[in-house]
Amino acid sequence: MGPHTQARSDAPLAASAVVMAELERIAAAALDKINTENFPVAMRVLPARARDHLRRAYTYARFVDDVGDRAAGDRLALLDVVDQDVQQLAGGAPKLAPVRDLAPLVTDDGLSVQPLRDLIEANRRDQLVSGYATFDELLDYCRLSAAPVGRIVLAIAGVSDAAATAESDKVCAALQVLEHCQDVGEDFAAGRVYLPAVDLDRFHVPDADLSEPVTSARLRRVIELETSRAEHLLADGRPLIGRLHRWARLAVIGYVAGGRATVTALRRANYDVLAQQVKPSNLSTVRHAARLAVGR
Repeated sequence: MGPHTQARSDAPLAASAVVMAELERIAAAALDKINTENFPVAMRVLPARARDHLRRAYTYARFVDDVGDRAAGDRLALLDVVDQDVQQLAGGAPKLAPVRDLAPLVTDDGLSVQPLRDLIEANRRDQLVSGYATFDELLDYCRLSAAPVGRIVLAIAGVSDAAATAESDKVCAALQVLEHCQDVGEDFAAGRVYLPAVDLDRFHVPDADLSEPVTSARLRRVIELETSRAEHLLADGRPLIGRLHRWARLAVIGYVAGGRATVTALRRANYDVLAQQVKPSNLSTVRHAARLAVGR
């Protein structure tokens, strides 16, 4: 974390009633989203304890993202309040429900608060940074925005070795890059460009192309490049599957299969992500999962 943001987050904060009311509004909305999305259905096959702890983790991640994307008021100040609340997990008394609900992950799973704080830092960056010069810079952002989710899942599964963590980071980065490829138009409308500037320059892509109704040929070449990079990251992270057992192995097979299916969908759409919403089909994801389950 940069010294500027760290100084903000470590300073004592006295959250006003207005600030807490806004955070509680966002928290309620995040919980509603988790309850209405596919998460509960997809996780029914997992043991009750793992399902419960994963639900708590995903609700928190959704909450932090919504504070960074949707909250009214000074989002940096709101994120600072969330950060202070997260630090109360180590023996304190968090006030916000999505933070308070993480207590079993800290006490039972041994989860460090650092991945939780990294997700907050990623959303701070979204308030301050509108683009990334290189793919390495984008990966550094993914280290904060995506890798923590995988590390939380590993903690819930009781896995802590360095090799598994490194492979998980690669899988999570791949999924994040693919999401950026799918959401080019939406991100640009929000004032953010996650496609590396050096790649946009290489293929002579002007900003205007990012808001067109159809994806230009030159922009498609950039998306193709990032998709290929994400595919390689998925391949590098694939050995993680062999390190895991029971529900954790099943979950990671699902994540990697979803990434592979997204690569397939982007290619079939010829990388035209502006004219349509490119998403993998359930059948494609299941097929990729079946191949991964037998070591393919």
